[in-house]
Amino acid sequence: MNWYYVEAGQQAGPVDDAQLSALVQSGKILADTLVWREGMANWQPYREVQPAGQVMTDAPPLIGLSSGTTTGAPEAVCAECGNIFPIGDMVRFGGAHVCANCKPIYVQKLSEGAPLQSGGLNYAGFWIRFAAVFLDGIIMWVVNMGVALIGGLSLGQAVGIEPNSKIVLQLTLALIQILIGITYEVVLIGKYGATVGKMACKIKVVTAEGGQVSYLRAFGRYFAKLLSAVTCLIGYIIAGFDDQKRALHDRICNTRVVYK
Repeated sequence: MNWYYVEAGQQAGPVDDAQLSALVQSGKILADTLVWREGMANWQPYREVQPAGQVMTDAPPLIGLSSGTTTGAPEAVCAECGNIFPIGDMVRFGGAHVCANCKPIYVQKLSEGAPLQSGGLNYAGFWIRFAAVFLDGIIMWVVNMGVALIGGLSLGQAVGIEPNSKIVLQLTLALIQILIGITYEVVLIGKYGATVGKMACKIKVVTAEGGQVSYLRAFGRYFAKLLSAVTCLIGYIIAGFDDQKRALHDRICNTRVVYK
């Protein structure tokens, strides 16, 4: 389980359970330090989520971000800017707290139906993901048409060769197209976290904790996407009904698609 915590008014992490315990023992994470992990509706002080039986030494209250003075007032992380403020100075929208400066922007997003932050990860919806896949499909279609055109010219020049040789040439072209598709997906997601289509839609693929996807995971995700496709596209469609907008291949590879 990976955790995030507030340090100097900014989100830090992720850290696992062992690293979190070490930070607690070192005094870097205090009883009043706000923490969050996947599955929690909102940020909470560590004292409210610490494992049963773990004893913490009394810690001083948090330091106010702007005044530099101590305050015992409960605080929360602004869902828009990510800074922490006293709850009394914030506006609550459902499970989210928003500071006074961010309130107009947040209200405007609510009225326009724009994507909102959700526990540190802003999951991309079904239709924006569909648009990215559509753009990538156009790109790959153009590339594959170019490969097929080159192969067709080569095949036309090879009219006099044996039929078996023509079959080998066709299979070679098909293999080249498959390798291009794999390379396109794996290299771009492994290096940038997004294909060209996703870059255009300002979304990217990350791990469940929001980290960079490795080349190996991107490779596995490519073939997992084939499963999403061969299930009559149901593997893609379920993303529209999942609370974290996960498609089948996201579940298999433990990835998420988020807004940049």
